[in-house]
Amino acid sequence: MIGRGERGSASIWVLAVSSLLLVVAGVVTVRGLAVLARHRAESAADLAALAAAARIGLGGAPCAAAGPIAAANGAGLRSCAAHLSADGRSGEVLVRVVLRAHLPGVGGREVVASARAGRGGLP
Repeated sequence: MIGRGERGSASIWVLAVSSLLLVVAGVVTVRGLAVLARHRAESAADLAALAAAARIGLGGAPCAAAGPIAAANGAGLRSCAAHLSADGRSGEVLVRVVLRAHLPGVGGREVVASARAGRGGLP
């Protein structure tokens, strides 16, 4: 039989454990959303760099192709630098994009990712 001093203690324990589980679930959710935002930014940077590298050797500025691809993937182009060979047929491109992510309880954050892609010369 439960004594008078212990009556209702199970309710306190259930409330405490439920609160702890709720906090842990919130932290895991925010962490998962942050990782997802980082992956989205990295994908946008990779695709923008590949689009710019595909324009190497075709004339014009390779970086002109990076901006629309980054925007199509929800990111903005922060910088793009093309390092071309003397003949302009090979080189590499370094792209940096920024993605704005909203994390519940934390607010808006900027996620920055960079990627490098290149095109070798034809023999």
